[in-house]
Amino acid sequence: MPTLPTHLRIATRESRLALAQTHLVAETLRSRNPGLKVEIVGMTTRGDTVLDRPLSQVGGKGLFIKELEVALVEERAEIAVHSMKDVPMEIDAAFALTTFGTREDPRDAFVSAHFESLDALPAGSVVGTSSLRRECQLRSAFPKLQFKPLRGNVNTRLAKLDAGDYDAIILAAAGLRRLGFEARIRTYLPPALAIPAIGQGILAIEHLAGRDDIAALLRPFRDPATKHAARAERAFGLVAEGSCEVPVGALAHVAAGQLSLEAFIGLPDGTRVVRDAVRGDVAQDEALGRTLGEKLLAMGGREILAALQRANA
Repeated sequence: MPTLPTHLRIATRESRLALAQTHLVAETLRSRNPGLKVEIVGMTTRGDTVLDRPLSQVGGKGLFIKELEVALVEERAEIAVHSMKDVPMEIDAAFALTTFGTREDPRDAFVSAHFESLDALPAGSVVGTSSLRRECQLRSAFPKLQFKPLRGNVNTRLAKLDAGDYDAIILAAAGLRRLGFEARIRTYLPPALAIPAIGQGILAIEHLAGRDDIAALLRPFRDPATKHAARAERAFGLVAEGSCEVPVGALAHVAAGQLSLEAFIGLPDGTRVVRDAVRGDVAQDEALGRTLGEKLLAMGGREILAALQRANA
């Protein structure tokens, strides 16, 4: 077994949520490794500074991790902490990616100052969301509502809601819970209504490939069910071209050695959605993800992707 490091620098975004997640990782590592010195290296990514346009228009998920990866390459940090849903489906071979801890609640959350649920919103109500995935599924179910872009960190989005800019907003439940805002959640959106983003609620740790000492340090914190869920969902995303530009979602459940995976591909306006599920042995996590991806493409997903390519050309 390689000698474990005694000093660890963690690269992170400087949003309150990113810092909260990073401190959680740091404290967990310290608790299991007495004497380990942990230093947090905060930085701003392009995804944090470009707030006037949807992510789908400015480069997608990679905007939140590029600067952190540069810090790893330049040896200014040994690991970087990400929300798994912000990590592109493919990462450079120079890096290794692992899950950390048990998955937080993966569902989306409905937040509003005056209404209890999406069903309670009057026609024409304005709902804020930063996600084509959410917009696609919710437009399909609630065609009489207006969906408008919502960018910024969690605190900024809540402030915009409280200022009356929106009648309701949709956020990841995991972020609200990790920041202590669980009381703001009026209701959780069931996967039957809104399948979450790939990897939503999962913390991901990235480090340079070949760092066996870092891999050994992190290995005890890898929850098996979370690991298998992430592998299945991301394998689906690779086949389905999952990104901020394509409305897709996937959610895996692991129990009694079995993995069930449900997913969808759709158009942003919700006029066309294909959705299905698979189930199998947990050891076949990535194979199940690829199988479901190919299944949805054959059900009409290829035509949806082609339509999106034409629209974005």
